[in-house]
Amino acid sequence: MMKRHVLILPAVLTGSLVLSGCGSSATIVTSTSTTSTTSLAGGTARNLVVTPSVRKSLLDAAAAYHQLPPTDYVGLNPGATYYAFDLATNHYYAAAGLRPSSHSLPAQVGTQDDGAYNLFTRAARTSTWTVYNDGLGGVAGNTCPLSIPSAVLKVWRWKSNSCFPTS
Repeated sequence: MMKRHVLILPAVLTGSLVLSGCGSSATIVTSTSTTSTTSLAGGTARNLVVTPSVRKSLLDAAAAYHQLPPTDYVGLNPGATYYAFDLATNHYYAAAGLRPSSHSLPAQVGTQDDGAYNLFTRAARTSTWTVYNDGLGGVAGNTCPLSIPSAVLKVWRWKSNSCFPTS
């Protein structure tokens, strides 16, 4: 009887990992490793863990948006990448800064200027991210290029009506 329980647990864990990777072909990095949910009058949002495939899809989408190959970047900025799903809009939302390769002057210039931070959205049933440049999002007086739902802002712990991480 003990052997049966020992074999079931690894099978359940493996199945959970496989299923968690099936929902998205996008890549995103989060600032936390936990999933949280908040209920608001306008809906419910879940803060999601960024998987390697989500991270890659975000990097690929942002590189294409900036008209550079993904190899011009070495990844997404740690601690400044966010990923969530909003049940009210049935959309995924992400935010991330790109880390340029030391071998790409265009990527280095682009990430130090107003292309340094990007916002992403995609419908639940698609794998294509829409990218919004928010390089000046943290600068007072600038308008956010994407209206991020308040439930998503709450699980990301960003200020209301914001489009950039709270310092």
